[in-house]
Amino acid sequence: MKHLLNLYRIAAGLFFLLAFTACSDDDDNGTTPPVVETNTIVDFVAANDDYSSLEAALEVTGLTSTLDGTENYTVFAPDNDAFADFLADNGFSELSEVPVALLTQVLLNHVQMGEIMAADLSTGYIPSMATRTGSDDNLSMYISTENGVMINGVATVTAANIEVDNGVIHAVDEVIGLPTIVTFALADPTFDTLVAALTREDDFTFVSTLMMTDSPAPFTVFAPTNNAFVDLLAELEMNSLGDIPTDVLASTLSYHVVTEANVRSGDIMDDMEVSTLAGQMFTINTENGAQITDANGRIADIILVDVQANNGVIHVVDTVLLPSME
Repeated sequence: MKHLLNLYRIAAGLFFLLAFTACSDDDDNGTTPPVVETNTIVDFVAANDDYSSLEAALEVTGLTSTLDGTENYTVFAPDNDAFADFLADNGFSELSEVPVALLTQVLLNHVQMGEIMAADLSTGYIPSMATRTGSDDNLSMYISTENGVMINGVATVTAANIEVDNGVIHAVDEVIGLPTIVTFALADPTFDTLVAALTREDDFTFVSTLMMTDSPAPFTVFAPTNNAFVDLLAELEMNSLGDIPTDVLASTLSYHVVTEANVRSGDIMDDMEVSTLAGQMFTINTENGAQITDANGRIADIILVDVQANNGVIHVVDTVLLPSME
């Protein structure tokens, strides 16, 4: 009898243990969610030693949460060597010396909304998520697809179409700094002749001026294309840029620049009179599309607007504007 009683107690204990275990399993299944592996932009950066500087920069600027969410982005990702060059070129010895506000905008200058695969990129301008200092104007990026993919004439895509859960990453070999007017003039071959004109004389200061980020910036530049200069030479019955007298060339170039103003297309009104660096004015009309009438009554069409740099904006014109030479 005593033996049977012990067996009964053992059986009851086993039953209780099994019942408790089953209840515990049910509770776990009801309250503990399954572990889901993610591969966001931030996950990719954190998992690759070559991007430890980018990872640190994202953390310092608070952009980690942005690029770790569900919104899709396209990121041109600079590696550690690119960050080392950026720091050296800008006089910083380490990442912590870069002002957070500046670093934030530099990082955003590598990011676009949505997922853009390399095959969907074409030569031309796209907006980045960076904004011009003190404004909500998104900076432009010049994409060249003539030989691979290059951004702003400085950064080349070395590995494209790295797909992640919330977008796509394109690895680049340089940090894409905040562009100036000169950045786009040098990057876009549409302006090769304009650059040649701006630098024709050693004492011309156009380049250094248009790189400035304080007064007389911001600038609004009406930039003539290469074909516009070809037409000008034909109009003046000259063979080359070198035939234009220096004073005429200097006045002409100054006539395309507005200082102390970032005049975007939305700010342009019909019969708008514009004061220029040359000390003369021209008129913009919008009745038949955006057109400029220069001091000589010549008409130029504005064929591309709002190429936004950090120190001003560019509008592209199909005719070289001429000031009065009287």
